[in-house]
Amino acid sequence: MDRKKKVTFDDIAKYTNFSKTTISRYFNNPDSLTVKNQDIITQALIDLDYQENKLAKVLANGKSEFVGIIVPNLYLHYYAEMLNQILNTYEKFGYKFLVFVSKNNAQTERSYIQELLAYKIEGMIILSHTISSKELASYDIPIVAIEREDKYVNSVNTDNYMGAVQATSLLHKNNCDILVHINSNVKKDIPSYGRIQGFQDTCMEHRLRHELILRDLGHSHQEIHACMLEIFEFLKEKYPHQKKGLFMSNDTHANNMLNIIFREYGSLPDEFRIIGFDDSPIAGQAIIPTSTIGQQIDKIAYEAMELLVSQMNERKKRRPKPQTELIHKSVTPILVRRETTD
Repeated sequence: MDRKKKVTFDDIAKYTNFSKTTISRYFNNPDSLTVKNQDIITQALIDLDYQENKLAKVLANGKSEFVGIIVPNLYLHYYAEMLNQILNTYEKFGYKFLVFVSKNNAQTERSYIQELLAYKIEGMIILSHTISSKELASYDIPIVAIEREDKYVNSVNTDNYMGAVQATSLLHKNNCDILVHINSNVKKDIPSYGRIQGFQDTCMEHRLRHELILRDLGHSHQEIHACMLEIFEFLKEKYPHQKKGLFMSNDTHANNMLNIIFREYGSLPDEFRIIGFDDSPIAGQAIIPTSTIGQQIDKIAYEAMELLVSQMNERKKRRPKPQTELIHKSVTPILVRRETTD
């Protein structure tokens, strides 16, 4: 079989009657050419069936078409699904991804960032909470944060406060005797703190009996299960024969609590009502499909990539405009009612 002849810049130059310098500018600095000339060269690449040498392009202009992603963990289903949805944007935006899991270690995360920068990434999406946004901004690379402190970087977040109001109101409508929100000790500058605030405000507004349980909920499936079992025993003993409405901080915790209750009673008794947060796949696939606050994870992932791509494209212009104001996008949550609430 004859090998297909590799098309060179010289071939493209002869085909278009442009100089090789002009062809090089098309690849490395397209804004320096008129739109008409860009169109002529683009059509020539199609006619000649040009196969781009990606490595040569990286070496020539330092643009890798890679985006770095740092997630705190993958044991919470939210992060696994968010990563999946970000990776799915390849067909739309054409960027490839290098992914690291920080495991809440600041020094390790800094090493990861240096590794990513060495690969000439064009931007980063950060979901981990380890390093401050001020430090992240100092790397001077386009960054979009998702659901983390974002004072100095662009971000896309869920309206967590609205989601908490929706969840608490649904449990209230279920005629629960006591409402309980179970969460980590979230800092006030983290977007998900809105879940705590929304729960408290709604309970105070309607004068509802409530309890807030804030503690370390574990950093592995085994730790989470042990913690949820401890909380279950506490609630069962403190509120016997009372209808308990549990607003869990995420679907992983909700599913774990649901499994514990199911093992105890063989079903979900009327004494418990549960709602999670995220609408990750585990909620709909649970032993009893679980009510949740849908974060529209697919939309957040798309919005984050779209925002990042706009920043990266601006950096590629001959005269890029510096960003004067940070962009913080908020995505509206959706209440998803399933079998763990009435």
